[in-house]
Amino acid sequence: MTPVPDVPSPELFPSTFPADHFPQVRWEDAAPGTLPAQVWTTETTHRDGQQGGLPLTAEVGLQLYDLMGRFTAQSGALRQAEFFVYRPQDRAMLAGALERWRSGHPVEPTTWIRATRQDAALVAGLGVRETGLLASASDYHTFHKFTPGGRAQAACTYLDAVQAVLDAGLRPRLHLEDATRAPRDFILPFVAQVQALAATYPVAQTPKFRICDTMGVGLPLEAVAWPRSVPRLVRELRAAGIGAEDLEFHPHNDLHLVVANSLSAVLAGCAVINGTLLGKGERTGNAPLEGVLLHLIGLGVTAAPDFTVLNELADLYETLGQGVAAKYPLYGRDAHRTRAGIHADGLNKFWPMYAPFNVPALLGRPLELSLTRDSGLAGLIFLIRAHTGVELPKDHAGLRALHAQLDEGFEAGRQTAVEWEEIAERALKLLPEGPVVASRP
Repeated sequence: MTPVPDVPSPELFPSTFPADHFPQVRWEDAAPGTLPAQVWTTETTHRDGQQGGLPLTAEVGLQLYDLMGRFTAQSGALRQAEFFVYRPQDRAMLAGALERWRSGHPVEPTTWIRATRQDAALVAGLGVRETGLLASASDYHTFHKFTPGGRAQAACTYLDAVQAVLDAGLRPRLHLEDATRAPRDFILPFVAQVQALAATYPVAQTPKFRICDTMGVGLPLEAVAWPRSVPRLVRELRAAGIGAEDLEFHPHNDLHLVVANSLSAVLAGCAVINGTLLGKGERTGNAPLEGVLLHLIGLGVTAAPDFTVLNELADLYETLGQGVAAKYPLYGRDAHRTRAGIHADGLNKFWPMYAPFNVPALLGRPLELSLTRDSGLAGLIFLIRAHTGVELPKDHAGLRALHAQLDEGFEAGRQTAVEWEEIAERALKLLPEGPVVASRP
């Protein structure tokens, strides 16, 4: 057997895991030729997020919109947000957003309507440049949503609405609902009909197409047969003449693949991912754009927005009774919290051992620890250092006494974790005299 060779210093792959940046993607050979040079996201919190349960008043909706603007700033990472137009509060949100956008807000407001001529008339004079149109694409919809049902009737209805939107001077964005369960013989001919209809209109009105994985059944696998393969759908639509920047992917997370599917769409040639910040949306939610963007930054196709702003968004959702789950990635209360002594010991010795990147610097969130029966002395040392900047030695008599008291409580049957607030007074008495400056890792 070949022995494991020793080396004088550790290999931490600094180009892949830089000290002050998100993990980077390094290709074994070259990046796929289908990867767009630039990728960005679009937002649907005011539409799909609200549809999924967010209780948005006009005031709260504009708070969300303002946070989106601060999040993306001039990065170009988030470029559009879509709004309903059916209720007064939604039109008030849209009006406020349009006013801000004309004054320099970086996120362009767009609208969402059903693909009917009547709905097209609703958005014609609102001041937007682009509107989405719901164009249900699968036979699950075309045969059971329309009377009489069928593909031809559905396509005729959608095309009539597209004509009305084009005649109003707006850019149509066709939402191919349930595309991952839709027949090729509907999607490709319908796309061609839309393109032919728009051919005589200005280039600024070139139609966009949004691939909607409405039930989350898409797969990020190239070799899977139509319609479940997300990369195959993207490649065939690109081959139909749709530019990367005119193609969006809108996934749902029903089967746990929302981020993987988003990345597979990008690698296949789709330049735009549509979702919501912190993943709000119907059922299990939309693509969490912060998670998608983290990987797009690693791919080198997106500039970094200000991820620290999303802490305020998480707080706002909490006030609405829609707070993120405690273990929700990146922004959940416990997302960066350890309870295991071996992890705490690692954090004490070399904190990157148990952090995927520099969480405090990039997210504005601390690495946290809750004391349990498994946290050990290392956990107590870490918690005190995190809140005071002072690292007590393991043989510190007072530290060992406090640890023994905590262990007695757990041995007596305590099931809940011990947080800093509970031990702060006792812990502070253990510190040497002099000023204490917190320095969390």
